[in-house]
Amino acid sequence: MLFLVTKFIIDTVARRIAGDIVWSRNPGNAMRKWREMFRVSQVEVSRNMGVSPSVISDYEKSRRTPGSMFIKRFVESLLSIDENRGWTMVKKLAKSMNIHLDSIEDMCEFEKPIHVTEFISLVKGKLLTSSDYGKIIYGYTVLDSIKTILSLTGNELYQIMGMTSERALIFTRVTAGRSPMVAVRTSPLKPAAVVLHGPRKVDELAIKLAELEKIPLILSLHRTVKDIIKSLRTICEKT
Repeated sequence: MLFLVTKFIIDTVARRIAGDIVWSRNPGNAMRKWREMFRVSQVEVSRNMGVSPSVISDYEKSRRTPGSMFIKRFVESLLSIDENRGWTMVKKLAKSMNIHLDSIEDMCEFEKPIHVTEFISLVKGKLLTSSDYGKIIYGYTVLDSIKTILSLTGNELYQIMGMTSERALIFTRVTAGRSPMVAVRTSPLKPAAVVLHGPRKVDELAIKLAELEKIPLILSLHRTVKDIIKSLRTICEKT
């Protein structure tokens, strides 16, 4: 399978690194650990960040305590350098994090939740259920429906549902919508909303299942999946 480094993968890896540094008892040691894992010198990262090497040294030796913005810049610098090297380290990290890369096309967690009506507008959606149930959306996951339904085990599908609790599941390349809603119906954890992209007509059973679960079912009228992601990313970057 061709490994594509998507915005979702970059964000996920970045959060993992930043979280490790913040959570560490010694942020300086954690910064040095990640820099060495990426095989980046202090000179390289300092040049990329626009600071002197002595600044990086001071942080790594705990002479200074890094704030959240400095950590963000530091992580972005490591990723920028790795991008120029062909994403060598990011690919390894993504695989080790057990992300279902072949089925997830994009994912984002909002820092500030939005109402489902705003979400429907972003996905250029048509509400198929009788109500939107006043749901609040905390993020979304875009899934390739065929790979998700046919390739994942029940436990793996459960893990994806767990990541998207109180968030929207967006199924792409859908033919009728029945299989995605059956999967949602059988999962103990439910998404806040389900979006279908692809079908000309949605299966009536899919709508009935959504009604039973009180989950707003939405048909996206965006022309392509890229259009959906592009639209959602506008709000994702604002929150």
